[in-house]
Amino acid sequence: MRLITLLVLVWLIIGAIAAGQRGYFTDAEQNCAGVGTIAVTVIAGPLNYFGVNPKVTDCHVPQPSP
Repeated sequence: MRLITLLVLVWLIIGAIAAGQRGYFTDAEQNCAGVGTIAVTVIAGPLNYFGVNPKVTDCHVPQPSP
């Protein structure tokens, strides 16, 4: 179980590094699509270095009822 936890942690750290290299933490728009792009980039982890470039372009947040 510790090995799986370590692998997931390393996977997410590599994804965060990839998002940082792409400038998502400094240049990302402060909206749902920008935050979503950061999240899917971090989740993609090392796949970012094999050509995966996940992006969220259209995001609809539910609005509260009046």
